[in-house]
Parts: sequence; structure tokens; C-alpha cells
Amino acid sequence: MKVLLVNPPRFKKVSVIREDRCEIIEKNSVLPPYSLLQIASLLRKRGHEVSLIDANGENIDYPAFEKMVSGMDYGAVIFRFIPATFDWDMQTATISKKHSDAPTIGICWTLGSSVKTVLNEAKDLDIYLMDEYEAVAPELIDRLSAGDGLSDLAGIAYRHEGEIIVNKDASPLKNYDDIPIPAYDLLKSFDFYYADTKHGQPFTIMYTSKGCPNSCIYCTMANTKWKAKSAERVLEELRHLKQNYDIKTIMFFDEAFTINRKRVEKITQAIIDEKLDIHWYCNSRVDLLDRDLLEKMKQAGCKAVCMGIESGSQKVIAEANKRISVEKSAEAIKMVKDAGLKVYCSFIFGLPGENQETVNETIEFIKRTLPTGGEFNIATPYPGTRLHEIALEKGWITGQSDFRTMNQNKSIMRTEELTSEEIERARRQAHHALFLNPKWWAQNIGYVIKNPEDFSLASKYALGALKIAFAH
Repeated sequence: MKVLLVNPPRFKKVSVIREDRCEIIEKNSVLPPYSLLQIASLLRKRGHEVSLIDANGENIDYPAFEKMVSGMDYGAVIFRFIPATFDWDMQTATISKKHSDAPTIGICWTLGSSVKTVLNEAKDLDIYLMDEYEAVAPELIDRLSAGDGLSDLAGIAYRHEGEIIVNKDASPLKNYDDIPIPAYDLLKSFDFYYADTKHGQPFTIMYTSKGCPNSCIYCTMANTKWKAKSAERVLEELRHLKQNYDIKTIMFFDEAFTINRKRVEKITQAIIDEKLDIHWYCNSRVDLLDRDLLEKMKQAGCKAVCMGIESGSQKVIAEANKRISVEKSAEAIKMVKDAGLKVYCSFIFGLPGENQETVNETIEFIKRTLPTGGEFNIATPYPGTRLHEIALEKGWITGQSDFRTMNQNKSIMRTEELTSEEIERARRQAHHALFLNPKWWAQNIGYVIKNPEDFSLASKYALGALKIAFAH
């Protein structure tokens, strides 16, 4: 079967990230559609013919997209969508329906617990691929190609004779090494892609694992099975990217790259031994790092580690079921900086237990630890999370709350002691506490003096930080 994969256009000219662990509007980054590239390689393995339109990456608007689609022949279309751009993304299905009878298949991790709502509101979406797309997408396309039924295919919801049928959840692939190298050849160019600023290109993201066994109440990936590619499979993909595309920078997009220390040690040692000369970034938890590992990571080309700190208040951390201590977070930030790496930290304002005192604790934590960079978000009660259940129980949101309003930049949920307006004010305070802090500027200027190759990136990041601070 001929299958068309689509990463929909940018939302009002602003880039969108449509990956499981990160489904957000993101004006400062343009990422390759890695999950669609993985699906493409899996479909090719089954003998299907695949094409890709990365409208977001190539900055193709809907009129141009429709012109492209109107002249194409395909038997199914698969696209990704996210809550914040739901109606916008669904235009992909509507346009396809105008020119083809091909089934429209949508993927969104965040709304997997709101399946019937999604299909009721998206009349041109035929099939919702809810979870484990690596296992489900190939089997789904095989069945559509053969004209077989879908009633026993786990991981999807679909329309049948006027009814919405929701099948059981799918099981993940047993062996993630069975996933072929993503179909990078479908990308027109790597020049479109960057994270935060255009620096270190060619750039790509890469999953070496997926899932997180931790139980943080706000996270859409909480309590999901950790599924990893072996060190050997990761290195195979790194070599492919280096040899065929001269990739210079990679963002490992795992929830926590360092969950398995031995795997990381094998990957980093091979990068060193083979002189792959790749700069890379990763996400981790503060309790999954140590000095020896950080030194090995730096030797292997790691430039920065991203960590979710969330709050400088132990009270808030405990209620969020984060299972770390504030002091452990502070120690980890210092440890990463002492290793000569940059450390980017994310914080969330408005979690249960938040009040002005806990906000002040977080602001003081930011001033005390001075991470290299910071991302300051607002607690968002995504469907399927424990936070969503708590917010409903306490009346902070209603059952009729519109998922389209759920993004991390604007509060839709109060706490017991703070209003939405006060939560948004706390976020502004955090931007000022870091980005207008003379000590932060001195620290980062010092880093650039020691690492002059970072001047371009640091300059662009600094300008962006100032814009954010003064905009708030």
C-alpha cells in the first residue's frame, strides 16, 4: 500500500513539536518528525511504499499542502496532532478527504485517554492510533491493505457503522532493536532543523529509549514501561547519521537517557573509541547522574544535560510524587556544571500545594543554583494524568474543560491557595530571577570564554532570554 505520512503545517507560522513526550507549540525549535520516520522504516520493512510531507519542517502552509496532496496517489494517510493545535492539525484530514478516499489515521499520545471525545470532534479522522505506534502502525496498514477487519487490533479506535469502537491498549514491541533505522532519506534536508537556535547543524533528535517508570503526577509518560534500544543498535544509527548526513548535533529525546548506566557507558565509550565527533544533549533525572558518568559523557561529546527540577519546595515535590529532594537537585546542578557541561532545568508553577511561600522557595532556589538555562512552565492537568484526577476532585477544573486550552504557558487551573493569575505571575518572577540576574550573566559569559566555540549559540540564547524576560 502507498502510505502518506504528514507532519502538519506550523500553527499560525509558529513551529509545533509533535512527538510523544513533547506535544507543544515551540517557536524556538524545529525538530524532524522522528516518530513518523520510524513508522516509515517499519512500513517499508513490510513492503509498503511510503512518502512524507514535513509541512512543519519545510514551512509549507495549508494551501501549498493541499496543492501537493491533490496530485498524490495514496491508500492511507498518517499524521500527528496535539491538543493545543487540535483543530488546526485536523485540517490535514479534511484536506485529504477532499481529494482521496484513503483512511485518515491520527496519532497523539497526550489525548490517548480521551479517544471518544477526539473522534466525536474530528469528523474527518477515521482511525485514532492511541499508543505503541511502533507495534500498531505496521499491523494496521497491513490490515487496511488486505481489507481485513480491525475489531481485534489493539491500540486503535475507529468508526464502524456510525459507532466509535475503542479497542484495548496495545503492548509495546518486545525488542526495540527490531525497529529499523528511521527513514531519514525521506527528509528533504537537515538544514530545516534546530533546537532553540540555529547552531551545530546538521541536527536531529533521536530516541534511544522510550517510557518512564516514575510516577510524577503531572507527566503524560508516568508509569510507562521503559523500552530501550541496545547500545549496539544506538551506535549503528549514530554511524549511519554521521556517514550519510555528517550529523554534527543530536538531541537524545528519551525521557531519561541515563536510566541504564551500563548502556550509557557502552555508548559513550564507543563514541570516544570510534571518534564519531558528535555533539549531543540528553534528558536525565537528578538521581541518575554521578561525577564519573558525567565526565565520560563529556569526553564523548555531551554538551548539556536537561533535568526536570519542577520546584524548589520540598512540599510541592512531595505532592507531585517526584521522589527526589530539593538538595539532591541542587547538588546535581552543581555537579553537572563542575563537569564542564551546561545544565538546563525545567520548573513547573501551580502544582498541588503551591502557594506564595513555595513560589518564593523556588525563586530562591533558582537564584542559588543558577542553571545555565531555564524553562518555566505552568502546571497543566493533561487527561490521563493523576494531576487531572486531582484537579477534577478539587474542582480546579471541570469535566467540560477543553483540552485545546491545555498548554504550559497559560494557567487553566488554580491551586488551593493561588489563582491562575498568581500562578502566571510566579512564572514571570522566575524568568526575571534567572534571565535578569547579573550572576547568571557573569557565569555564562565565563563559560563562553572557556568554550569560545559556543559563542554563537550562547549569544542567540541570551538574546532569546532577554526577549522572554522583558516580554513578561
